[in-house]
Amino acid sequence: MQEQLIHREVVFAGRLITVYRDAVVLPDGEERVREIVHHPGAVAILAIKDDGCVVLVRQYRHAIGRMSLELPAGTVEPGESPEVCALRELEEETGYRARGLRELVRFAVSPGWTDEELVVFIAEELELGKPRPATDERLSVVELTANEVRAAIARGEISDAKSLIGLLGYFGWQLH
Repeated sequence: MQEQLIHREVVFAGRLITVYRDAVVLPDGEERVREIVHHPGAVAILAIKDDGCVVLVRQYRHAIGRMSLELPAGTVEPGESPEVCALRELEEETGYRARGLRELVRFAVSPGWTDEELVVFIAEELELGKPRPATDERLSVVELTANEVRAAIARGEISDAKSLIGLLGYFGWQLH
């Protein structure tokens, strides 16, 4: 039971996203309009140091108007695999290179309005190098113990979905 696309209009085409207005026919014959944000996909990296500390980044997020403490993350470039993106973003944002990388979880960010898929990787066997953030990124690297991460979540300092999904999934914590 799927919708059938009958018309697609580009409403906005930006550097990162494209917004479509789709006319669809529902299985019962009714016509509806759907607004969809196309995103090329992204990754987040849960980097665990040998001492058990988690590597996070603190940065200002314009969309929410405040600083955010998050897992390192980034958008998959055209022709790039999520694994290669994860290794690239980890090194660019934190300076760390990972010898071990494995997928933790893959999820649809918000399937009611976007096709973005995000993959969270666990990065281990880290070697420290020099960060190379993008020219528009102002990041600081923060390393926290598991207990400090849990406290930061409880205080609302870590509040973005990708970081919560990755951290709560990895550590198996419940919020309440």
